Amino acid sequence: MSFPWANQYQPQHPLMKWLDEKLPMPRLVYNAIGGGYPVPRNLNYFWNFGVLAGAALAIQIITGIVLAMHYAANAGVAFDSVEHIMRDVNAGWFIRYAHMNGASMFFIVVYLHIFRGLYYGSYKAPREMVWLLGVVIFLLMMATAFMGYVLPWGQMSFWGAQVITGFFSAIPVVGEPVRVWLLGGFAPDNAALNRFFSLHYLLPFVIAGVIILHIWALHIPGSSNPTGIEVKDEQDTVPFHPYYTAKDGFGLGIFLLVFVALTFFVPNMLGHADNYIPANPLSTPAHIVPEWYFWPFYAILRAFTFNFLWIDAKLWGVIAMFAAIALLFFLPWLDSSPVKSSNYRPLYRKFFWLLVLDVFILGWCGMSPAEQPYVIMSQLASIYYFAHFLIILPIVSRIERPEPMPNSITEAVLAKHADAASAATA
Repeated sequence: MSFPWANQYQPQHPLMKWLDEKLPMPRLVYNAIGGGYPVPRNLNYFWNFGVLAGAALAIQIITGIVLAMHYAANAGVAFDSVEHIMRDVNAGWFIRYAHMNGASMFFIVVYLHIFRGLYYGSYKAPREMVWLLGVVIFLLMMATAFMGYVLPWGQMSFWGAQVITGFFSAIPVVGEPVRVWLLGGFAPDNAALNRFFSLHYLLPFVIAGVIILHIWALHIPGSSNPTGIEVKDEQDTVPFHPYYTAKDGFGLGIFLLVFVALTFFVPNMLGHADNYIPANPLSTPAHIVPEWYFWPFYAILRAFTFNFLWIDAKLWGVIAMFAAIALLFFLPWLDSSPVKSSNYRPLYRKFFWLLVLDVFILGWCGMSPAEQPYVIMSQLASIYYFAHFLIILPIVSRIERPEPMPNSITEAVLAKHADAASAATA
């Protein structure tokens, strides 16, 4: 964010001057997260989740590297190697549980980050590229998490891989060859396990690279803020350090407390008991479900139970599941309202909370058996999900009358403090 009033890095120590001339890393850090990066002065704690997502990725990479030192990507011994990590490796149980629950914490903060962006209109101009790169990160996370879920080679790992890759066979002509190519055979086995392990190890570093692009794209227009008003002068901003490093530090402390509590006290709460049973191709689990962060999309996948036109129901489900994510790429152009923040959009705000409720219903249906009433509920919830983005959002953005907005960020902040002072003296 290139503001004329941004502080410039001026090294004082001779060593720092020499380093700044030869390799200006301190200048880069100062301009990215220090006093040289002005940030809107009204950011609330919902702006912590980007930093928390970065912390979660760091935890996943560090614990994943350690786990890879002891894991054996062979169908005959993969399950036993995980048990070896849990029982025989020093602190292996902690590293494994931290990695397993770190994935859930990563998705929790990313989902909150996404919904914050939806509520405050962070996907709108001039931040479309920031949003698009964020959706790419989300897709890479889903691919990484799916392949990681296969690695323990328990019952749910094996059958999850069988079911999910089986949906590729619904694609006409090329579907079955693509599925065989992905698995390296006709069913999940050594080839699939090796491929998934190598990609699961590689993709977090790809995610880290896209995050760098994400942050770079963010620094061009600068951070959004709860009012949705762009920065106009120096009074609207404060330096990122120390104001928001302190705020992010507090949020990181809360995040780590929740993460540690989950890891130490209820490490298997978000997992599935069947995955502690070795994979058996001859014994199908009664109820095959993916990890909780896939449940809404799994519900959309299963919502299609009948053929329509010339397309098979199974293919409709695959199309709908990928379309549910692809819609997010077009969101900056589906919402044409000039007002960003839902704080000033009363009609959109109601539909936003309906969308949140709808996603929770989809998640509940995704974790439930494929039977009534969950099938009809997932069908209705899927219809609303697509209607929200393709019908409701474009119409609301045209007919809605926004509430009066402040002229600047500073005006909004001062008005908020004045209201608080009046309430305190009343």
